[in-house]
Amino acid sequence: MTLVKTKIGRRAFIRNTGLAGGGLVLGFNWLASCKMTPEQVRSLPKEWFELNGFLKVGDNGLVTIMSPNPEIGQNVKTAMPMIIAEELDVAWKDVIVEQAPLNTTIFTRQLAGGSQSIRQGWESLRMAGATARHMLKEATAQAWQVPFSEITTKEGQLMHEASGKSAGFGEMASAATGIEVPEEVELKENTNFSIIGTDIKNVDGEKIVTGKPLFGLDVQREGMLTAMIVHPPAFGMKYKGMNAESVKSMPGIKDVFHFEVYPEDTEKQWSDGGGIPELVAIVGNSTWECMQAKKALEVEWQEDSKLESTAYHDEALTALLEKAPEQPARKDGDVEAAFKKAAKIVESTYSAPYLAHNTMEPMNFFAHVTPEKAELLGPIQTPEFLELTLASRLGMPVEKIDVMMTRMGGGFGRRLYGTFAVEAAVISQKMNAPIKLVYTREDDMTQGTYRPAYKVKYKAGLDEKGNLIAWHVRGAGTNDDLIFENRFPAGAVDNYLAEKHSLQTNVTTGAWRAPRSNFIAGAEQAFMDEVAEASGKDPIEFRLELFDRAINNPVGEPETNDYDPERYAGVLKLVKEKSNWTSNPNGKSRGVSAYYCHNSYVAQVLDLEDGDGMPKVGKVWCAVDCGIVVNPLSAKNQVEGGIVDGIGHATYSALSFKDGKPEQSNFDRYRLIRNTEAPKEIETFFVDNGIDPTGLGEPSLPPIVGALANALYKATGRRHYSQPFINERPPLVG
Repeated sequence: MTLVKTKIGRRAFIRNTGLAGGGLVLGFNWLASCKMTPEQVRSLPKEWFELNGFLKVGDNGLVTIMSPNPEIGQNVKTAMPMIIAEELDVAWKDVIVEQAPLNTTIFTRQLAGGSQSIRQGWESLRMAGATARHMLKEATAQAWQVPFSEITTKEGQLMHEASGKSAGFGEMASAATGIEVPEEVELKENTNFSIIGTDIKNVDGEKIVTGKPLFGLDVQREGMLTAMIVHPPAFGMKYKGMNAESVKSMPGIKDVFHFEVYPEDTEKQWSDGGGIPELVAIVGNSTWECMQAKKALEVEWQEDSKLESTAYHDEALTALLEKAPEQPARKDGDVEAAFKKAAKIVESTYSAPYLAHNTMEPMNFFAHVTPEKAELLGPIQTPEFLELTLASRLGMPVEKIDVMMTRMGGGFGRRLYGTFAVEAAVISQKMNAPIKLVYTREDDMTQGTYRPAYKVKYKAGLDEKGNLIAWHVRGAGTNDDLIFENRFPAGAVDNYLAEKHSLQTNVTTGAWRAPRSNFIAGAEQAFMDEVAEASGKDPIEFRLELFDRAINNPVGEPETNDYDPERYAGVLKLVKEKSNWTSNPNGKSRGVSAYYCHNSYVAQVLDLEDGDGMPKVGKVWCAVDCGIVVNPLSAKNQVEGGIVDGIGHATYSALSFKDGKPEQSNFDRYRLIRNTEAPKEIETFFVDNGIDPTGLGEPSLPPIVGALANALYKATGRRHYSQPFINERPPLVG
């Protein structure tokens, strides 16, 4: 039996907020619990993550959960309500999920990012459902004058076996509002789950496929104008002048003006990173009219001496890798001495370019700013931080700013940075009218916010028996230091050195699906295979030997390492078994990779086959340890999406610069994976260990890059050190 406290000292995680609309309403303090609330779980519609919410049991028996977290396609709007419904013991068919508006009084940390919503909400969501069930049972026991222990629940029904009495949750909801919140509640045993662990379809699925208005681009308001932006053609430039008057006379155009997004006195939040500081706004009746005005507008820009002139940054990153930083990120043993006595040394350098986000739904936001209030609506991952920035930028109290969230049509980090919403608000305030800001694909692709460019250098030393005795990694990224010094193989090698640099540039960069891991995992796992080959060992066995060392005789203090070597080795053994690794049927060229990030472990085996003389991905086996899987259907979708995403970007995508100007502005030059290039089959296996859930939205992407690189080596006889692989991909051997 698992008991959880509903309060600690004076801090109440759950409180009874009284009757509302004929039903029971429980308020949950998300900040206090540092997890998610049951309401958030039930009404996780268009947004997600850790905040406050309300769970309502109506007098008709329906249960509504308000979800404060943004929904960006990770399906938390379905999974989180499932957790509450499980502990509440209500039938899923009686659950209604609604999106909560931004409310910093009730909800805290309304944010989507980091694959953390289920992990951080798990305990508090369960607590909320269990508390509501307890109060309903208590109210029923008092009404029927029977012992509390004799009341049972099932699918929204309260029952007393001895008397044969039964009642629906709705019948007891009103009475339950007078019940005091218990000091502690009992949670279900995992073996008794009936909703968690079952396949449940996306609660918004029908609306999505039938084109119901869910997204920011769907927003329409009376009197709404359209706004578009013009930004400098290159990073490191600022506004000088334009022919605004001639463009203002064009059909449908209301105004053309220059503005600063963040004047010096603006109090910016961390989410205001990226974006271009000076822009030109075009406001008109329609998107088409604004686009025609953009073509006719001539804006003069000048170099800003305060900003550097940017190029690809490859040479600068290379230069950083040639020198040691002042302090290592981690150092175990004597790496220099180990390399001197090594029987064999392997060295390789890996690189990857900038990547754009390329959201399916173009960047957009609605804003209506008047002297009295500001109303904003759109796809944003960080609404709470946006609200704070707007208060400073608009000169308006937070209480007069209302930020509402729509479902997001993709992003994986792009919509963490709310500059586009700030731009919409500034334009609306200037126009004194409701506007919808819409980016073209070119607008978004050429002004950031990009995945940083990376470069990493590895060096490994082997003794005469092929044992790894030294490991040195030095990495650098643009505006990012890249290295996770306490991840594998840290703790598994006697002599280990991790060093990192960051190259500060004026190219706007930010989080891209599985930040940093999206590159370093592929590089590490490709190098791991190269070292395994030099040692004369099977690549899986080589890794397992290192995990055995980390398990049985770790270097340093085990708690220093980020990972659990037993769980890490577990997914590798599972994928080895499921892929029939040792026999390698049909002589396929296959590669393996395993990585830990976002608190989860993923191992993958990828088979290549001939595609008209060129390697083509056939099948991928994927083993995942992310703890309890709330919704297997959704979980598999996330894993498969991450695999396709990783293969596509590593193989085809790159964003480069010339004189600070992005050379790719649309899909005619920025290559994405196509349907025929995706794996023919992906088979996913989840480890059933009963551990509380961890991250899943991002962990399947990073390792697949290494598995692909290793399979390409088997197929072509050539190792791949630079992304995108298409630039150096030779035909199949033979």
